[in-house]
Amino acid sequence: MAPGILYVTMQPKAGLEESAFHDWYNNEHGPTRLRLPFCTNGFRYRANDLSGSPGSETMPEWMAVYDITDMDELTKDAYLRLRDPPVKSQREVDTMSKIKVDRKLYDFVEERHSSDFRELEKVDHEGEGNVMVAVFLDLQEGDGMKEQVDKWYREEHIEMLSKVPGWLRTRRFVTSSIDPKAPVELLALHEYKPQNGLGGKEFQAATSTPWAKYIMGKVVKEKRRRVYDLYYTFGPAPRYLSTSMASWNSSDKAVSLTTTIPTSPGGAGAIQSYITTADGVELPFRLEGSADPDAPLIVLSNSILVDYHIWDGFISSFFSNPANKKYRVLRYLARGRSAACGNKKITVDVLASDIIALLDALRVKKAAAVIGVSLGGATTLNTALSYPERMGAFISCDTSSKSPAGNSKAWGDRIAVSEKESATASSGEKIVGEELAEMTTRRWFVKESYDGGELEKTCLAVKEMVKSNSLEGFKKSVEALFEYDLKEKMKGSKVKGMFVVGSGDGVLPGTMKEMSAAYGVSGAGYEVVEGAGHLPMVEKPKEFAEIVTKFLG
Repeated sequence: MAPGILYVTMQPKAGLEESAFHDWYNNEHGPTRLRLPFCTNGFRYRANDLSGSPGSETMPEWMAVYDITDMDELTKDAYLRLRDPPVKSQREVDTMSKIKVDRKLYDFVEERHSSDFRELEKVDHEGEGNVMVAVFLDLQEGDGMKEQVDKWYREEHIEMLSKVPGWLRTRRFVTSSIDPKAPVELLALHEYKPQNGLGGKEFQAATSTPWAKYIMGKVVKEKRRRVYDLYYTFGPAPRYLSTSMASWNSSDKAVSLTTTIPTSPGGAGAIQSYITTADGVELPFRLEGSADPDAPLIVLSNSILVDYHIWDGFISSFFSNPANKKYRVLRYLARGRSAACGNKKITVDVLASDIIALLDALRVKKAAAVIGVSLGGATTLNTALSYPERMGAFISCDTSSKSPAGNSKAWGDRIAVSEKESATASSGEKIVGEELAEMTTRRWFVKESYDGGELEKTCLAVKEMVKSNSLEGFKKSVEALFEYDLKEKMKGSKVKGMFVVGSGDGVLPGTMKEMSAAYGVSGAGYEVVEGAGHLPMVEKPKEFAEIVTKFLG
């Protein structure tokens, strides 16, 4: 296994708008590579050595570097398929035809770093920057030239560079063995803090010793040097929202799984894509809202048997308030919507870890709030209790802090209803079916919303979500409701919280009032949504949005 890097420079040609370039690079090109298990990180850099001039094909403005755990993987299908249709989208084909691209492969040689060095791909370092100095060396012909450079770097040069204020790390590479036709070239990547001593006395001393002058005069045939500022850190999930996003589909799997939508209630378009958890489960998500990459994020967690469109009315109402345009909102499909929900037993702990996986993939250090309903409400509460450093606040709706007695039997009876009906989707997969869907949605909504009520169409849309849910996924995910108890952990929690419940949701108004009083040292907020049942964000989206806005304000 030979580790190394993929080093790419890009210079957009005339006619390619910068916004389109960034949209493509940040949402499509980079994330598809970060999904590969052997590609551990990816960074975009912007040249700061152009002295105000625009970049050119000989001095490109943009550079990207990816760490690769095994360079041989770049010769295999998992990577190569990204470079050709049908996986390579038409948008990518069209965009790359307008860019001068220079792609190089390097094998790792050595590394040294300071005690201040931090891996910027780690989410808890999000927002930190660095300066990258790339030094390329072509050597004179003759035996022992590379060995002389290696000796100089190891015994003098890196040691002296480490004295330069702000120095963080030096890594050295050589042209990769998987690219035998490429001329051999040495590359050193020197990383510094944004405030540094480049050009200062320590730097001058490191580059002007007799040994350095000998190496550059007698051993090196040509030296090239570029200086860059960190511009963007890729993650395995696209997250770049813009008011000028293009509409496109990316087929990084057998079917299209990533879509950019130019308009949404949040104002800066929306991205529908997916993450893959550590155990290989794909969680589809939708991200929308502010174009500011540092905008506070709200995560929405669904009840069982539905998809994230239960939040549509809330999203529209929430973003209709200009004060809420500062937020981004993330909704996702929890395990169990489809049959492909992994081999782990699904518990509220697993579901909480999925929220953290989403935050990590989107490089969000701390969510402003997580809001969930029913099973999503228990998931939200458990996430606040288990990962308090990852959220500023939570709202848990229409749920319990402990599995009610007889819950497993009640849900088992419902599973039996679906199994008896044995409904199938057009794909042939067994689904929940009409009978349980009717029973469930009748129980979830207040009577006034159904049967000719103004929300009848909305109720029927939710019923269709329940009906079309995978039966196998339902049977696996419902186990999370069988046996959990968060009561003891609730007592010591310090995360700001609120419990919200529909007035028509059976005994839950009383249950959740008790939960709010038992939460933390001084309790949590408590709100009842009048005229709503189990899904208050569906039946009373305006009122629910007002509660959320007031709570977050």
